Amino acid sequence: MWKWQADGPAKAVVLLIHSAYEQHLRYAWQIEKWRSAGFDIYMGDLPGHGKNAGADKVHRESFDDYEQAVNDMLKLSSENDLPVFVIAHGLGATITMNVLGNRKFNVAGAIFTSPWLQLKKLPPKAPNAFPGVAQLTGRRKIDHGIELRHLTRDRFSYSQETESKLYHSVITAGWYKELQGYMKETAAAVQVYPQIPTYLHTAERDVITEKEAARQWLLKQQLTEFSYKEWKFCYHDIFQEPEKEAAFLATQAFIHTVLRSVGYLIEE
Repeated sequence: MWKWQADGPAKAVVLLIHSAYEQHLRYAWQIEKWRSAGFDIYMGDLPGHGKNAGADKVHRESFDDYEQAVNDMLKLSSENDLPVFVIAHGLGATITMNVLGNRKFNVAGAIFTSPWLQLKKLPPKAPNAFPGVAQLTGRRKIDHGIELRHLTRDRFSYSQETESKLYHSVITAGWYKELQGYMKETAAAVQVYPQIPTYLHTAERDVITEKEAARQWLLKQQLTEFSYKEWKFCYHDIFQEPEKEAAFLATQAFIHTVLRSVGYLIEE
């Protein structure tokens, strides 16, 4: 995991958790925005992603390993006297929802963008169509078919050759089956998630996930403090979209409100 120190005295800590198939380098803009706004930033690559990718770049990681990685990130980012806010995207958001529900962390607030609770974008070949041993073992490789152009309207973002080479959506049938069960169980959970201030962002033109499933999850938790925003025209990666500055300012305002509620003096 990496740490970027705030530009000046830090008012809080932001822990960033990325989605499936990507890595921390896609978050350079967001890291700099939070650092410049007075936040210490922590971020690491999930197992099988970025610096932790295997030689064949195929995702077959256990979801228990994902949860352990997020658990470790939360522990490390909490080793100071500053409030911690976790900002998690896509599958990273889904994993974080579960980790926060199953373990006790002193987290001041959580921001989730486009969580994976029900997929719209499915692999071209369904895993249950695989014959023989490959079907039984789940080792058959498939490409989920998610490309950077599906994630953002910002052509500058998804046309960069380096970024494209670091985005890997090849998975095994076993991984996909575990993903389906994991999303279904998370979406069905009622009042498992802790009572912490939570801000959920969804995208109007998300072709990856069903945004209504995320909204329904939020309502099921019966939180006493939460915000919800559906960003018009946006694709899945809200913080990679042309509207990213507005999304950042809205999230920053939410964090400042939470900090004031616990007695921090915040200068805009």
